[in-house]
Amino acid sequence: MDILPILSTLKRHKTAAGLIVLQIALTCAIVCNALFLIAQRIERIYAPTGMAEDALVVLSLSSMARVENPEPQTQADLVALRQVPGVVSASLTNQYPFGRNSNNSSVRLTADRNTSSRVVAGHYTAGPGFLSTMGLRLVEGRDFQPEEFVLGSTLDTNPDPRVPATIINKRMAERLFPGESALGKAIYVYGNEPQRIVGVVENLASPSPGSQDENALHTMLMPVQPSFRGGTFMIRVAPGANPEAVLKAAGEKLLGNSPGLRRVIREQETFIKQRNDYYRQDRSMIQLLAGVCIGLLVVTAFGIVGLASFWVQQRTRMIGTRRALGATRGQILRYFQTENLLLSTVGIVLGMIGAYGISLLLMRSYELPRLPLVYLPLGAVVLWALGQIAVFAPARRAAALPPVAALRGG
Repeated sequence: MDILPILSTLKRHKTAAGLIVLQIALTCAIVCNALFLIAQRIERIYAPTGMAEDALVVLSLSSMARVENPEPQTQADLVALRQVPGVVSASLTNQYPFGRNSNNSSVRLTADRNTSSRVVAGHYTAGPGFLSTMGLRLVEGRDFQPEEFVLGSTLDTNPDPRVPATIINKRMAERLFPGESALGKAIYVYGNEPQRIVGVVENLASPSPGSQDENALHTMLMPVQPSFRGGTFMIRVAPGANPEAVLKAAGEKLLGNSPGLRRVIREQETFIKQRNDYYRQDRSMIQLLAGVCIGLLVVTAFGIVGLASFWVQQRTRMIGTRRALGATRGQILRYFQTENLLLSTVGIVLGMIGAYGISLLLMRSYELPRLPLVYLPLGAVVLWALGQIAVFAPARRAAALPPVAALRGG
């Protein structure tokens, strides 16, 4: 189709054409960045933790009076939990992903405290059975041996504690020792004695997942057993068992497991609920951004329909003349679709420039990553399709006008 007549017609309607181009450009710029932000949030929400999330429940207690020696009670609690029907295993940890705590420590590769830290990593401490309870998978090495565990209380009172071993996640291993195995290597977290890396897990999520900071990718596990006072019981539920029922029974078991010591439940949730609560704001943001995208697309579609309908009315004589000269319905239909395609293309080009500008502004103001170029053609395809769908009905009405009726209408 010859586009010269289309361009000639658009020159006579510069204001209307300019407004629809501006509307398409604005929609393109905002939708491209909104889709990118939505994709980021979705990736964050569904990022794997490496844990058996569906089978985990969380339980923690506080005592109403100070307990000078909490370790015996802690061990009795673990024994009691493992006797609860539906419990596969239980362990105690200082923190867990999506929880309220976030402990991090600097990691050095030399004993010299004056040297700069190589990384900052999420610092997990846990008692025996943590890996199996959480469902973490070792890709290298082994789990901790019984003789490697240290009580948290003795660690706190020792100015130069000795913790012989550590397990780190794969990302941390690659960061500290690129291109080589981390097994047997030494890192320094506690005191002047090294912690030898005895295992590497595929994935151990940060206590605060989803952070843009690179250090949030690195985590390590130390064989330091906390007590019930400062730790959280992680309980793995048997397949087929009701996690909430097991959690309730576990809480009742622990409350009745400390004669002479009054305790209250501080935290009692399934791991899945903890995760859902953690990402509540992200889900709200996705809904908001999706609503903005849908709203802009609907407004743009109505703008295209309105403008096309107006132009059909204004060009009734032109349509009738072309039909009288032998133009087919398909040619009239393609005329309006081509016109819309030209306007959409100009608007999309301007929108892509605007989208990149908004991305730079977001990078500068909120430290967000740059908009990937793939979102620009994605936004273009969406708006091209939207334009063609929106203009189809008015264009079809124009193509259906009989020549005589169109000429009389003029």
